[in-house]
Amino acid sequence: MSDKNKKDSDSMKTTGWRRENLVPSLREVHSSVPIDNQAKFFRKLLAFAGPGLMVAVGYMDPGNWATDLAGGAQFGYTLLAVVLISNLMAILLQHLSLKLGVVTGRDLAQACRDNYSKPVSMVLWFLCEIAIAACDLAEVIGSAVALNLLFGLPLIYGVILTAADVLVILLLQNRGFRYVEALVASLILMIGVCFAYELIVAKPELMALFGGLIPTPQIITNPGMLYIAIGILGATVMPHNLYLHSSIVQTRAYKRDDEGKKMAIKFATIDSTVALSLAFFINAAILIVAAAAFHGTGHQDVADIKDAYMLLTPVLGASLASTLFALALLASGQNSTLTGTMAGQIVMEGFLNIRLRPWMRRLITRLIAIIPAVLVAWLAGDDGVGKLLILSQVILSLQLSFAVVPLVLFTSDKLKMGKFVNSRTLIIIAWIVSVIIIALNAYLLIQTFSGWLAG
Repeated sequence: MSDKNKKDSDSMKTTGWRRENLVPSLREVHSSVPIDNQAKFFRKLLAFAGPGLMVAVGYMDPGNWATDLAGGAQFGYTLLAVVLISNLMAILLQHLSLKLGVVTGRDLAQACRDNYSKPVSMVLWFLCEIAIAACDLAEVIGSAVALNLLFGLPLIYGVILTAADVLVILLLQNRGFRYVEALVASLILMIGVCFAYELIVAKPELMALFGGLIPTPQIITNPGMLYIAIGILGATVMPHNLYLHSSIVQTRAYKRDDEGKKMAIKFATIDSTVALSLAFFINAAILIVAAAAFHGTGHQDVADIKDAYMLLTPVLGASLASTLFALALLASGQNSTLTGTMAGQIVMEGFLNIRLRPWMRRLITRLIAIIPAVLVAWLAGDDGVGKLLILSQVILSLQLSFAVVPLVLFTSDKLKMGKFVNSRTLIIIAWIVSVIIIALNAYLLIQTFSGWLAG
């Protein structure tokens, strides 16, 4: 055995990882946000706030809107319980993701590369790149649809225009990671304000709304309701968010000792939980507005974003309802592309240990999404774009298990995590959640492909 191989073998025996020294994840912003260890609770919380919001945008991206709209229009408030349960699952998995990053100093991509053989790592990288491109595709399409609704801009031009966000990220990140987080927070605030207005003018039935937060057997026994419920649950956890969170949590300059890691996990988890609660509000608001506006009013078949836009103002009698709906969609799409392109950089650098200039990496990610979107918008028009959006969600479902399973395995390994390893109870809950998500995604895939074959 060579000295290098012997050293790698000894490292694996002591830490569970092949490499002791890594190039930091997102090196240009690693440990760039200062943390005052002597500060009071809320000052520390403010210092750690930000990564959770960047992750939360993946839970309110345009790919989630269709299922929320369909669920509210067809079944009223009943599926609010599914939105709540799926959000709780997301909180758990994002906690595991940030814990992996804080404790090991590795993002999920680096952890996979250090734990698995090169062929396995290459397969995981390839699948993840496809998933990120698919997610980016949904976000590009969502932004293009919003521009079309607001300004009448043809879809093909809207798709091309979304490429400009690459320049925005580079400009902000060069000034500091806090600027990127501030932009994301501002766009989330815009989405929240838009849907707060929608909720006010929709005037939902409060008793029925709160009743919808309690799961009912009807969700399982009604085939149509079950299918949409699985769509909401299955599309909740975006695989790129797990890679993203394990990296950007390391932008904080906490002490890399046990006490510092414990503090970082505590405050990063609070940040993540609060941010994902905001994502729950957005998703729930979409479903509630659809329920109040369309369910029982003769518009139960509304599931398309454009149909909802056209009907909101006349049905609710509020002149701004449709405009703010489209504005929220635009903010959602742009927010998601910001974080999606950053996840692409993390995945390539983590799996392949290849460092490209940030503008090059993001340009590649954007082109992979934009080229098929431009072609479909040009050749097939609106219908083709809608089908492409569905296909992107199917691809995401295919990749999810390849991110969730390694994450749970790594954080449950005492050799890798030391004193921060998952407790027995947490391990059981994490595996139950993982199996549910994987099973639901598998069911969705079977149903989707069966529908395509039948059609």
